[in-house]
Amino acid sequence: MTDIVDELKWRGLFALSTDEDALRKALADGPVTFYCGFDPTAASLHVGHLVQVLTLRRLQQAGHRPLALVGGATGQIGDPRPTAERTLNDPETVANWVGRLRTQIEPFLSFEGENAATMVNNLDWTAGLSAIEFLRDIGKHFRVNKMLTKESVARRLESQEGISYTEFSYQLLQGMDFLELYRRYGCTLQTGGSDQWGNLTAGIDLIHRLEPDATVHAMGTPLMVKADGTKFGKTEGGAVWLDPELTTPYAFYQFWLNVDDRDISTYMRILSFKSREELEEIEKQTEERPQARAAQRALAEELTTLVHGADQCAAVIAASKALFGQGDLAELDDATLAAALSELPRVEVAELGPVVDLLAEVGLVASKSAARRTVKEGGAYVNNVKVAAEDAVPAREDLLHGRWLVLRRGKKNLAAVEVAAG
Repeated sequence: MTDIVDELKWRGLFALSTDEDALRKALADGPVTFYCGFDPTAASLHVGHLVQVLTLRRLQQAGHRPLALVGGATGQIGDPRPTAERTLNDPETVANWVGRLRTQIEPFLSFEGENAATMVNNLDWTAGLSAIEFLRDIGKHFRVNKMLTKESVARRLESQEGISYTEFSYQLLQGMDFLELYRRYGCTLQTGGSDQWGNLTAGIDLIHRLEPDATVHAMGTPLMVKADGTKFGKTEGGAVWLDPELTTPYAFYQFWLNVDDRDISTYMRILSFKSREELEEIEKQTEERPQARAAQRALAEELTTLVHGADQCAAVIAASKALFGQGDLAELDDATLAAALSELPRVEVAELGPVVDLLAEVGLVASKSAARRTVKEGGAYVNNVKVAAEDAVPAREDLLHGRWLVLRRGKKNLAAVEVAAG
């Protein structure tokens, strides 16, 4: 592999560091033990977390040893948000979420070999710590005037709501994490998003005060922002989660398939594990034939396989093709078909009626007369079968898994009809 810092820079994963030359040397001399933290403030990670999870994976593949921290302690506090105070979750909920996040992160890392990964939980070193000990041993080494300059704190101080002491203390907890991991595992590098820079450097400052001979580093990755200015990883329906119960594999795949052409090259470099040569070839194909969406398809397949497995990826690709007449809808399993159809306009009916009525009711045409014209012109399909007669009525036997019809007008306009069980 090329120099890992050069690789990260080429991929757009290196925004800033405490001392680039020193970090470059440490990584070259390696192996370096490093960590990244994930707070369980929800039941699942979302696609925005992939930047950090996959950076852990890249650094491990380069020979370094990752510590993946899921914050059972910091998750009970929450990193200050720019706009408002977080809702505090009860310890039992946070503990449950810790377990769920661990199971999402673990498949991306290797827990064997000389640079085997380790999962850690900061509740291990905070649960038994009294408030007096925390204030004397940790709080003593933080200066309030410097804490006030941290971006997340400064923005909240400018807001009407202000900031509570609870969230203000978050950077002390994260700083203590780095200190504990340095002492317990010899961890000398913390990675995270550039918006976390104040928290990352808080740990370095604390280590320098208590371990003056230590050499430690921080590295921040850029924030991913979409070309249209909206937040990466968000859709109209909310966050795109890694948990298949919260975001289906089909919806996950479609999210990447629908990435804006202006963003796809950036996303490919940051999130794909393809080589430079492969990525440059895909970028070339995308420039020459953007309508083929080669980059979007490549990234959707790679990330769906990474997150949900090869079988699920194959199932959603089959579903995507079948919806547009390139496969047999009847061969799709119930869960995959339901997930695919949930992304389409749909109506629920008590009983089957004429196709022209269904086309109008689901909104594929403006009226029943428009529906009849569509049928007459040969542009109406039910379950990928062309509708030949204007008075055609689907039969119960036509229902997919006993409840679904897939309607199509032309090549690309799709909708679903769900027939209530009777």
